[in-house]
Amino acid sequence: MDTYVKTQNPETFVITGFWTLLETYNRRCREIPTLKSQGAAKNEENNAAQAGEKEDAAAAPAIEGAPIISPEKPDFSNVQIEPLFADFVDFETFSKSDFRAVKVLACEAVPKSKKLLKFTLDDGTGTPRTILSGIHAFYEPEELVGKTLIAITNLPPRAMMGIESCGMLLSAIHHVGEEEKLTLLQVDPHIPAGAKLY
Repeated sequence: MDTYVKTQNPETFVITGFWTLLETYNRRCREIPTLKSQGAAKNEENNAAQAGEKEDAAAAPAIEGAPIISPEKPDFSNVQIEPLFADFVDFETFSKSDFRAVKVLACEAVPKSKKLLKFTLDDGTGTPRTILSGIHAFYEPEELVGKTLIAITNLPPRAMMGIESCGMLLSAIHHVGEEEKLTLLQVDPHIPAGAKLY
């Protein structure tokens, strides 16, 4: 192939094979698919894997015993709460209350009572503890078995419906309009029975 041909202008030379070579190159580039670098391919693979993990996590069942938390954001616009106490309590008095994590071993409705549930609890001492709580309007007993709750364990025993209740379970109460709402405080199931709250 001729590489150089003298043009009519003696001062310039035209590279004849250049245009043919360029045309061939362009034609072949159109025929060959664009290749991605190994780094780009790896990034896409990683992104796809992470997306799959997120989908799997979303579809995975909740940990047994863990509190069920609604994915929807709650609407607090109509919530009414009780006023905060104006009186202070000194730390020494407050620290006399013994707050403990307790595990629900059993829970049942108290006969002849519409409100009371009887809890049999593991408080870490090895001796089951009985606490009665008037929350039957908000919970069925079977849904609370296995949960980890918070109790005040050093209140004086109190007899209710002929059963001695030794402590109190903590709940959060608020109102929406005229309707009272109650949520029993549940904590991480990995917290052992008897763990003290400070």
